[in-house]
Amino acid sequence: MKSLQGESLAVATVGEYGLEGDRTHALRDPETGVVLTARRDPNLLYGRGVLSGDGVTVDVPGHGPTSDEAVIGAWVGRPVTLLGPTGEAQIYENLTDPERDDSDPVAWEGPSWSYHDSTRTQVSIVAVGDLRDWDVRRFRPNLVVSGETADALVGRRLRIGTAEVDVVKQIGRCVMITRDQPGGIERDLEVLRTLRRDRDLTLAVGSLVVSPGVVQVGDELEDLGPSTS
Repeated sequence: MKSLQGESLAVATVGEYGLEGDRTHALRDPETGVVLTARRDPNLLYGRGVLSGDGVTVDVPGHGPTSDEAVIGAWVGRPVTLLGPTGEAQIYENLTDPERDDSDPVAWEGPSWSYHDSTRTQVSIVAVGDLRDWDVRRFRPNLVVSGETADALVGRRLRIGTAEVDVVKQIGRCVMITRDQPGGIERDLEVLRTLRRDRDLTLAVGSLVVSPGVVQVGDELEDLGPSTS
């Protein structure tokens, strides 16, 4: 679920539009029509979306799993609508000043296939070296690969497991990577300041699915040559 806690998987299926189950659901403000994210609602990072045969629930801190929008809204602090796949593009907001939570928002339209922020990212990839000493959960990647950096993968077609992707961009970063999270991850503005100074506010790369397949821990990353996306 968008902006809620993720999970580590040993095996994942890459579908036509990304990893199955990845950001397929979200919470939306029914008054503004904006999809909620931890950029403006940081406490979302303390909840967890749970997919099951009966649909999706939100594991609300202090309450437990529920699909009751009133309960979820009381936790978030505003009314919410629980969204599943709609096939429609949604509106997102970011802060104009990532170091001031009261700064004005700027809005944009995301993809129609999921609740990712970008129409140019279906599978996100980060290299171990890019992470330095930061917790990988700050960056919420789909795949973590060995190596110093993933930057060199931009413009390349890759095979990972039985899936193929075209790497098309570096991923721009926002205030969300500074937020505190469960497990001892504390609020840290220096993460964003460091990326601004050293990497033009980017970390990890975004790719588009060429051929669906299955990926698992230990799979080799194979460079198939220049991408066509």
